[in-house]
Amino acid sequence: MKYSHLFDSPFVFLRAAICALCIVHCALLGAQPRQWSLRECCDYAVENNISIKQQQNQCRQQEIQLSTAKNSRLPDVSGSVGQNFSFGRGLTAENTYSNTNTSSTSFNLGASVPLFTGFQIPNQIKLNQLNLEAATADLEKAKNDIRMQVAQAYVQILYDMEISDVARRQIAIDSAQVARMQAFVDNGKASEAELSQHRATLAGSRLTATQADNNTRLAILNLTQLLELPSPDGFAIVRPDISELSGISGLSEASGLTPDMIYADALGVKPEILSQQLRLKGTDHNIKIAQAGYYPTLSLSGGLGTNYYTTSGFKSDAFGTQLKNNFSQYIGVNLSVPIFNRFQTRNSIRTAKIEQENQQLALDNTKKTLYKDIQQVYYNALNAQSKEKSSKEALQSSKDAFTLMQAKYENGKATITEFNESKNNYLKAESDLVQARYENLYQQALIEFYRGKDLNF
Repeated sequence: MKYSHLFDSPFVFLRAAICALCIVHCALLGAQPRQWSLRECCDYAVENNISIKQQQNQCRQQEIQLSTAKNSRLPDVSGSVGQNFSFGRGLTAENTYSNTNTSSTSFNLGASVPLFTGFQIPNQIKLNQLNLEAATADLEKAKNDIRMQVAQAYVQILYDMEISDVARRQIAIDSAQVARMQAFVDNGKASEAELSQHRATLAGSRLTATQADNNTRLAILNLTQLLELPSPDGFAIVRPDISELSGISGLSEASGLTPDMIYADALGVKPEILSQQLRLKGTDHNIKIAQAGYYPTLSLSGGLGTNYYTTSGFKSDAFGTQLKNNFSQYIGVNLSVPIFNRFQTRNSIRTAKIEQENQQLALDNTKKTLYKDIQQVYYNALNAQSKEKSSKEALQSSKDAFTLMQAKYENGKATITEFNESKNNYLKAESDLVQARYENLYQQALIEFYRGKDLNF
């Protein structure tokens, strides 16, 4: 052939093969979906979650309320323009009545400044500042909540993926047995009935794998919904090295960690505690605001004004002349002393004190809830750790038992029922270990999270 000389040299052929492999490798890399780490998932959820955006808007509202409270110290300036018309009989300057038409135009500009409000304004400013800080803490609490939900969904995906792998290993074992039994049938050493039993077992294993894959897809859907992604298509997560996960030390007597120690750390870092403490502090200022009703108020006011008048039958000065001649100014100080307001101030103070008691109860309840959650996580972590250890021992025992049973079955010394029972025990032990491992991983991460560290693994 006329093109056969192109690959006469082995070096030319080798270079061409390497180039082709590089192109295929690059294409495969480009086709791979982006793999999300737990940190990336948490950051994305915090940035795009609708509930967090609503909490951010509440913080903005508190900022506006704080600005309004600070601006209450500024003067209140207003202007007005009035136009009046009068028709019919009226009293004249000669003390007689006659039919006259009059009109008047007025211009006024006034301002008032609060000088003393019974300390209401400074306490209102401090209250709104505390409310803003509490809203900011609530925002961080909302972020922590979504991070925990994302981490739980992330671990669920890892668990379901491992279960799918276990199911595929089960298919591999059953497929090998079907192939082996088919060879026996072909050689006349086994019956079709025995082959049918193995095929039924293989079909059941494939059904289990399909269910595991469906659970994985649902877990991925749950996580993508938490991330507010439009579709789970093309979504993938980073799978940590299973050997690294098995090396988690976890809680132990040597670590010295107790629920009380974790709780002590959490009190200083958890935003839900800070939020309730700030609101409790704000109730002191709320009481002082109510007590301001017992104090007198003092304000300074001033203004400018002018008028223009016309009366039918009488000559009036020009518009500009009247505005100039009628121009007036005023300044005054107003003192208002409360004497009796139907016990409104007294009841407002009582209501504010009851709200303070309720806020103290809310803080105590939040602390108790936090402590209960920490206790639950702590003992869940201990249980998961011991369960993982026991599952490892059970897996090794089940694996050894299955190896012996497989050899006995292949030598005709065990029935297919005994073989399937041993195999199912082995695969169940694998599933139990995977579940215990990821449960331990999640609970250990939660403990560190309650101590103020990032939720990651």
